[in-house]
Amino acid sequence: MVWSVSLECEEMQSRKPNGFALILLGAALLPWLACSQNTAEVAAAPATTSLERSAPTPAASVPAGGSVFTVSGPLIVEHQLDVLAQRDGVIAELRSEAGAHVHAGELLAQFDDRQLAADLEGARAKTRSTEADLKNWEAEAKVMQADYERAQKMWDAQIMTKEQLEHAKFKAESETWDVKRVREMLTNSSQAERSLELELDKTKIRAPFSGVVARRYVRQGQQVARGDRLFWVTAEGPLGMRFTLPEKFIGRLQKGQELSMTTPDLPDQNYKVRVVQVSPVVDPASSTIEVTVQLEGKAGSLRPGMDASVSLENLR
Repeated sequence: MVWSVSLECEEMQSRKPNGFALILLGAALLPWLACSQNTAEVAAAPATTSLERSAPTPAASVPAGGSVFTVSGPLIVEHQLDVLAQRDGVIAELRSEAGAHVHAGELLAQFDDRQLAADLEGARAKTRSTEADLKNWEAEAKVMQADYERAQKMWDAQIMTKEQLEHAKFKAESETWDVKRVREMLTNSSQAERSLELELDKTKIRAPFSGVVARRYVRQGQQVARGDRLFWVTAEGPLGMRFTLPEKFIGRLQKGQELSMTTPDLPDQNYKVRVVQVSPVVDPASSTIEVTVQLEGKAGSLRPGMDASVSLENLR
């Protein structure tokens, strides 16, 4: 049919077209155009259907017989902090390096403490001197008190004038006040001595708890200011993990509950963790609760900072 229409078109082009011929040509082309349009529509329909069938199904990720909710995060320890300088000073000696195992109270570094040691010795000498003065004043006060008591007896026997009695009384009271004054001086001296002892103790940088020196920030001879970081000390255990869950998990996770944990660094190992804390309140900003878990058994090759995942099964 199309071929016949084409021949007719060629013959009509060879002749001078007129209105009646154009009308006949249009009528002949209408069935062919309609047929072509229907063919294009049918061919496009299967393409749309195939795209819809290839879309992923969300339900395919939910395991049969229950659901698993997985949370990920780094392994942490409760004791992990930077050791800061508590006063200005110069690092005179380093006693520990990164990677060293230390015990609580062990010396990590020592500041130059010569000036403080000299000041402390001077304060101690002043304290000793004030203690001696106090003993002397206390002895004088006892003498004056004895004189006043004797004067009182002489006044009772009417062998001493009133003025003499009052003079003895005032001297005894004066000595008593002097004793109190020297005692206050001794207290101030002792407090100054104690303050210097505390400042001297700040020159000794000690491990706050047993663990490992993860990092050293200073070098020997370096001038540091109060608040500067000196060391980073971390405990080796117990390892744990802290994460947040949607508020819908309230009541579904209990303290003491055992969960499964894995880590991508050791894919062939499975670990058990136990819930040690579940936040009793919901964070209003994120509508979540905070959960803390702790590793059961030995840590093995696990280290603080490693990524881990905890699986919460059948909790949705």
